[in-house]
Amino acid sequence: MNHPQAELHAFDLTEAIWRKASASGAEHDCVEVAELPGGARAVRDSKSPSHEPLRFSGSEWAAFQRGIIAGEL
Repeated sequence: MNHPQAELHAFDLTEAIWRKASASGAEHDCVEVAELPGGARAVRDSKSPSHEPLRFSGSEWAAFQRGIIAGEL
């Protein structure tokens, strides 16, 4: 049986399309997000794109979004 996090880390990000928030400042110090299969996301620091990004399953990302909308974060 495959572990969901192992599958996320097996996904090759070399061709990922990274996007920044439209509210990013002129200093460009923000996070970038790339969409992965199944609603998953990869997140990285725009100042250090060579560092390994964080990866979140679709359910983890959805929970994060709900927390933001609810004002929990």
